[in-house]
Amino acid sequence: MTVLENTRALIIDMDGVLWHGNTPMLGLTGFFEVLRATKVPFILATNNASLTQTAYVEKFASMGVMVSEQEILTSSMVTASYLAARYDAANTRVFVIGESGLTAPLAAQGFILTDVYEVKTADKPNAGADLVVSGLDRQLSWDKLATASIHLQNGATLIGSNSDPTLPTELGLMWGNGATLAGLEKAANVKAITIGKPEPIIYQYALALLGTTADETAAIGDRLDTDILGAVNAGMRSLLVLSGTSTRTDIEQIDYQPTWVLDSISDITEILRSRQ
Repeated sequence: MTVLENTRALIIDMDGVLWHGNTPMLGLTGFFEVLRATKVPFILATNNASLTQTAYVEKFASMGVMVSEQEILTSSMVTASYLAARYDAANTRVFVIGESGLTAPLAAQGFILTDVYEVKTADKPNAGADLVVSGLDRQLSWDKLATASIHLQNGATLIGSNSDPTLPTELGLMWGNGATLAGLEKAANVKAITIGKPEPIIYQYALALLGTTADETAAIGDRLDTDILGAVNAGMRSLLVLSGTSTRTDIEQIDYQPTWVLDSISDITEILRSRQ
């Protein structure tokens, strides 16, 4: 099958695909120029819950690319919507490990956000949290982990915006939210409910935004265990770029496969340009 054959729309990951940290991938602006020229609709869907839509728009602008907030979908946005559909937000207390990208959508849904060490005690029986929601947190501290552990041991449910154990950056792979979840699970003897890839829900939200079906949409990502497996779980075709986390050797060691494999977005640009 020709790469991206019969593909009407794209769902594109960011970290490891479009940039490493704050360093854009070679050919980033050209990639988006071709997407606009060929009128291929896309959603930028990331497991990274640290930034808001507005912050992502600003990050793209700093790299010379103009995108709209409507073209960005984060695991934190999906997490907040998922929880709002299952809990009475106005009466649900949430302790967040995460940054503004996670706290903002939860607050917008009306959840009560609690502070560090605001825990249930004999003289404060109504304190504490019903949910502990964890996302990438670059200000992660002992106090946050300790507070989360207390809530979980008191019966709170652990929710992960994503389960990526690492985050690709200019300096290499760094600590990801999956590593935080693993520590909390071990400390409190609980199991997290995760929302982001490889769960299919973020792709399902993206398809709804695009107005396309799974069989006419392709996912682009750099991680086999999240981006590609998530696409498989959502019944979609996928394209693995080798500019991020996963390698060709990794592909040989799994029982599912990406539909296509390319080195980087520059290769995708050439394929799309050839169809103009």
